Amino acid sequence: MNSANRSAAPAAPTGVAIALGGSGGSGVMTAGTLLLAAAAKAGAYGLMVRTSGPQIRGGEAAALVRLADRPVDTLGDAFDLLLAIDWSNINRFADEVPLTASSVLVGDPDEGEPPDIFKATGARYVPLQMKKMAKAIAGSWVNMVALGFAGALAGLPQEALEAAVREDWKRGEAALAANLAALAAGFAAERGITPPIAVPQVPHDERAKTRWSITGNEAAGFGAIRGGVRFVAAYPITPATELLEWMAPALAKVGGTLLQAEDELASINMIIGGSFGGVPSLTATAGPGLALMAEGIGLAVASETPVVIVDVMRGGPSTGIPAKTEQSDLSFAVSGLHGDAPRLVLSPTSISDCATTTQWAVYLAEKLQAPAIVLSDQFLGQSRAVIDPPADTGLRAQRLKVEANAAGYKRYRDTESGISPMAIPGTPGVTYTADGLEHTEAAVPSSNARDHRLQLDKRERKLTQFDYGDAWADIEGDGDAAVITFGSTSAAVREAIARARADGMNVRLIAMRLLAPAQPEKLARALEGVRHVMVVEQNHGAQFLRYLRGHFDLPARPASYHRPGPLPLRPGEVHKAIADWRSAA
Repeated sequence: MNSANRSAAPAAPTGVAIALGGSGGSGVMTAGTLLLAAAAKAGAYGLMVRTSGPQIRGGEAAALVRLADRPVDTLGDAFDLLLAIDWSNINRFADEVPLTASSVLVGDPDEGEPPDIFKATGARYVPLQMKKMAKAIAGSWVNMVALGFAGALAGLPQEALEAAVREDWKRGEAALAANLAALAAGFAAERGITPPIAVPQVPHDERAKTRWSITGNEAAGFGAIRGGVRFVAAYPITPATELLEWMAPALAKVGGTLLQAEDELASINMIIGGSFGGVPSLTATAGPGLALMAEGIGLAVASETPVVIVDVMRGGPSTGIPAKTEQSDLSFAVSGLHGDAPRLVLSPTSISDCATTTQWAVYLAEKLQAPAIVLSDQFLGQSRAVIDPPADTGLRAQRLKVEANAAGYKRYRDTESGISPMAIPGTPGVTYTADGLEHTEAAVPSSNARDHRLQLDKRERKLTQFDYGDAWADIEGDGDAAVITFGSTSAAVREAIARARADGMNVRLIAMRLLAPAQPEKLARALEGVRHVMVVEQNHGAQFLRYLRGHFDLPARPASYHRPGPLPLRPGEVHKAIADWRSAA
């Protein structure tokens, strides 16, 4: 996490954007992943976004890759290269793979012509007989030809591409040799194109250390384990399932356990039970599952049992768009429980930050004996990035526990901090009633007005009085105008502000990481000197703007730029929105 002490705003990254497309089974996802791995070995950074048709499995697919000279967590405005192994329904990705007149289309002429929707952009078409090249090398695959060609265009060393293939290879040596030959053929083919293809190349430093290649889901799992989680119960759901698949073997290595529950209701109740027994516990889900967990999360609030719920948001409502991104669970996360139920809500601002924020969520849940909801989303969760290893904040699960035979023990004693010691079941001399009913300080069920008010105040006070430090937000730049955002949109906003700064507009970025409890005093300090505010988010109803207006005093009347998924926000559209907003101010 970057300190919320105001820091200089970074410049926009430079590099190349490549889309690899093809029908299901053509290997484009493998080629994209290996291209990203090769970039890491060459000392570059990168991002790969997976996309598929509505059928999720099978059918058309594309790997959207952006390679750059610094960490990237957003796609650019257009692609420099679209390389299609075949054209089967690739036209469905026209909105996701925008091209310009300076872009290049590469395809196999034996697979037909590029769709008119791509040719209409004015992009140059270059035929490349990839399948014939692969057939000429017995035992090789066409996606390795595509990988070599794309890597050469990006300016990556052939050695880095070969190293990425060798490291990932799980088959025999003969097949490896054949496919390295196919890669070399594709790499050499780039030099034979006349006239040469001119696309940007990725700046890289071969002396740089190898970086991590990780998805947001994997990073969240890593952060959870680093923070102390040792029990996970969850039901698979897109797009959170990979987090669970990654954690299952990782937990086993540290003595933890993952249990697949029969549904989301069982999941939340299982982790409440695990935590009640003294083990830091977590579940992961998406919007439909979060809705089913509402009553269980309320039980965690009332019983002051720490749990972490990672919600990898997707398009909604109902089943919605399972494999696409949207920030539309925000309102439910911050206010969706029945009764007055204060909870922690955090949102990572990048793929790397998924690790740091989830680690922080574990610490806060345990420290404050409260449920913590981590709002990731499909874009963060399922995208893969080359990152520097996330720094270890040193935060670990630290729960206040009572000693055995403590005299006069009261589980819900009204302390100054609002935090009272927990008794782990089996601890001698400190038994108490544990359920979801309102209670006295001694945990005896009560409908007394005084008891209810006292416990409501206690549960609220422990969250609002706690010092969250500077990690609540990233604040960059200066000026009398500020853009406030959260979650995955932070990267697009950051890059848009860098472009606005190049245009002479001085705009401040406030990317909030801690969404609840609200931090009005901290935001007021972050907005000192600001006269104009824009709120940027990815949902249909401007949920973040409405939340901010309900909890904070914002300067003047804030502007809003919001739209729903499934397409992620891009820097260009946010840049235009900022420019239009500033010119109208």
